[in-house]
Amino acid sequence: MSDHELRVSKIRDGTVLDHLPGGSALNVLAMLDIDGSEGTGVSVAMNVPSERLGTKDVVKVEERELSQAEVDVLSLIAPRATVNIVREYAVREKKQAERPESVRGVLACPNSSCITNAEEPVQTRFDVLEDGVRCGYCEEIIREGIADHLDVA
Repeated sequence: MSDHELRVSKIRDGTVLDHLPGGSALNVLAMLDIDGSEGTGVSVAMNVPSERLGTKDVVKVEERELSQAEVDVLSLIAPRATVNIVREYAVREKKQAERPESVRGVLACPNSSCITNAEEPVQTRFDVLEDGVRCGYCEEIIREGIADHLDVA
């Protein structure tokens, strides 16, 4: 094994998130509501060399497959991420995270006056912009710290 190889054990079943921007793994874990108390294996490699990104993070989560809503939000944090679904030690599905036109029910609006923060049963909706997201109700724009507004209830 050379000094430039990364050696992390294979997982039997779960998800491998590759090509995450260097330093973003902890935000991704927060987005997935993973804090280590679940009892399943999680491997994290941060700021490893990448020809495509310069540096990248890799997250392996055992016994969990991401929903489409989670992949949509992941694309906001890591637009070049690759999502690999692993079953019986082999990659069974591989998809590129693609930025959707909008996301629903996964982000909380920071505007306290927004109807989504009232006692109304209104699901949040954000339109995806080139440089952030815009609330579909009050038009509040979030450009930085999107992971801080995840609605993981």
